[in-house]
Formats: sequence, structure tokens, C-alpha cells
Amino acid sequence: MTQSSNPLIRFYFKLGLIPQILLGLILGITLAAVSKDTALNMSLLGGLFINALESVAPVLVLILVVSSISNHQHGKQANMRPLISLYFVGMMLAALLATIVSFSFPSQISFGDTLNNLELTPPSDITAVLKTLLGKMIDNPVNALINANYIGLIVWGVGIGLALRHASESTKTMMNDLSYAISFIVRIIIRFAPLGVFGLVASTLAETGFDELKKYAHLLIVLVSCMAIVALVINPLLAYLVMRKNPYPLVFTALKESAIPAFFTRSSAANIPVNMGICKKYNMDEDTYTVAVPLGAAINMSGAAVTITVLTLATVNSMPASAGIHVDIYSAVLLCVVTSVCACGASGIAGGSLLLIPVACSMFGIPNEISAKVICIGIAIGVIQDSVETALNSSSDVVFIGAVSSAAQNRKMNINAY
Repeated sequence: MTQSSNPLIRFYFKLGLIPQILLGLILGITLAAVSKDTALNMSLLGGLFINALESVAPVLVLILVVSSISNHQHGKQANMRPLISLYFVGMMLAALLATIVSFSFPSQISFGDTLNNLELTPPSDITAVLKTLLGKMIDNPVNALINANYIGLIVWGVGIGLALRHASESTKTMMNDLSYAISFIVRIIIRFAPLGVFGLVASTLAETGFDELKKYAHLLIVLVSCMAIVALVINPLLAYLVMRKNPYPLVFTALKESAIPAFFTRSSAANIPVNMGICKKYNMDEDTYTVAVPLGAAINMSGAAVTITVLTLATVNSMPASAGIHVDIYSAVLLCVVTSVCACGASGIAGGSLLLIPVACSMFGIPNEISAKVICIGIAIGVIQDSVETALNSSSDVVFIGAVSSAAQNRKMNINAY
């Protein structure tokens, strides 16, 4: 492919995705301020990007779940049970914190004309939520794909994945390759995020005014604040309960040596060699970290739990009063459980957690048209949010592995003392 002779075009393609999205955000704001009519016409770009996300997300969820379960390696089990327990409890507490903060400082999003002519059928209480979940769990798989029934897709994905664990290695390899292929398509769509963000921001600001920027800033502050509390309060507390000593030296080491590289790479998978090196440097249990670091990069997603919870509740808060969507305490707890499970399945690509927002939104009868727009808004603020989320996810791996290794070493010393 020949390179363009235009220096501006060459400069643009040399930029990373984050600067490109930031540029799209700035240009969208500028266009809305300069020409409202032109900005309104840019809704086509945002609409095409949202439709692309809406079409690929159901397939991505199904294939990722099938592939991850069918290719699960038993491997060594040294200290895996307490570590996996830490992972899940950490995600549950992160989701619970995000729920409390979202109720205390509610965020809102403007959807413009998207809400027009949409038939919303929200559940009335926790019983209705459970009935909706159970009904979606036993949906026909083809129907689940057509209607983007994410709950049904996850159940079918788990069932097929468990069945394929006894399949031949060639079949498992095929599923792994298929997962890579779908993820590659998602990466291509995400490459068009700068145009999508430009169109969405320009048209939204032209339609709703610049007060929408305050809503984006509020949403971002809530997300980053929750993640900071998880990193500095919840993770140290869980580590202390396991290792029974001051966890903050370990926490600050993880933030310095793991979180900072992850912040810039925005990929937990890409940070695996970094975390391996940290664990080796500080003499953590080798049988534990050789298995736990790759595992944690795939399923330990406290940051993703925060993102999915906050954006889902922001969507609920943004629905008109006539929609009748209400989140009671029981529904909120169920949301935390669903969010934690969703976070485990977050794709390893940048912004992967955003693609699972429709799963949580479907609990409250929110249609996929709305969920897809929330994903696009999440990508717009992902210039900061996704980097902080990845930093939290990656540093949490080191904190939990260090805590479990320390506890195991203490047990060995106590046994040897006898």
C-alpha cells in the first residue's frame, strides 16, 4: 500500500488510537460550536459506528466464552483456589462499590432521538428480573444471536465450551483461531472509533448543548474515583486478610511497576511479561505466578466490573420517568453478580469491557440500540477510563499473587518450625 504524500495524513496514521480518539473528540466539540447544522449531519458517522458495534458484540460474546472454556488448561493448581476466590471477591466488591457510588452521585447520559419510538418493557421488581433472566437463559441459540440476547449467549457459550473441553486438540485450536478472528474484526471496528466518536460527539452536542460535556466529565470522575478506591482500599484490605501484614508496600510496588506500563499499553495481555518479571523479581511462588499471571490477565477484571456497573446504572438513570425502570436493592445485588461474571469474560482488546455493557443493561429491559450508544460514549471517555481500568486490572494481579504467595511462604515457615 502506497503512503500518502500529504504530511497531515501521514502524521495522523502515525498517531496511536488514543490520540486519534482524542482528536476526534476535540474536532466533534469544535464542529458543534462552529456549525450546528453541519454537526447534526455527522450523526451518520456515529450511527454507522454504533451499528457496527451492535452487530459484532453478540458474536464476540458467544465465541469468547466458548473458546475460553474449551481451551482451559488444568495445569498446576498451586494456591489457585484462594487466588481465584480473591479475584471474584475483588470484582464483587468493586461492582458493589460502583453501585453505591452510582446511587450516591448518579450519572446521566443524553440519548437524543434514540429513545423515540422505542418500546421499553422494564421489569417491575426482583422477581420480574429473575423471571426475565431465566427466560433469556433458555432461549434458542439462533434466536439469541438474532435478538442479541446476551444472557442466553453466555449460557450457550458455557454449555458448548464445557462440552468441547473433551474435544480433540484440533477442535480446540479451531475455536481459539475463531476467537482470534472475531477479536480481529472488533479491532478493525475499533480503529474507526475516532470517526464514530467525532460523529457522535458533534451531533449530540449540537442537539443537546454543551451541558453534555459536564455529564461526560461527571461520568469519568465517578469511574476513575471508584477504580482509585479499589486500588488503594479494597485490594489492600483483601491482601491484608490473606497475608496478615501491612499490604501497602506490595500495593505501591504493583502500582509503580505494573500499573504504569499497563496504563500506556491498555492491554492486560500485553502486560503479562511485565507481571511475570515483577513476581520473579520479588521471589513470589513460581508455581503460583506462572499459572496465575496469564489467568489473572483473562479473568481478574475489577476495573471492568466498575466500568460495566457505572455505565449500566448511568443508562438506567438516563431513561425517562415514563419508562418506569427502577433498581431496588435486590436488583442492585444481582447486577453486581452479573457484572462480575461479565467482567471475567471481558475481551483482552482495548475497550473490551464496554462490549459487555448490553449484558447488564438487558436485565432492566434496556434495548440494544441504547446499549450500543452507551458503548460509543464509553469509547469517547475511554481515552482516560480504559487506561485506568487496565492499570487497575493488571496491578491487582500482582497484589493478589503476592498476598497468596506470602501467605503460602508463612505457612511453610511455620511447618518447618515444628
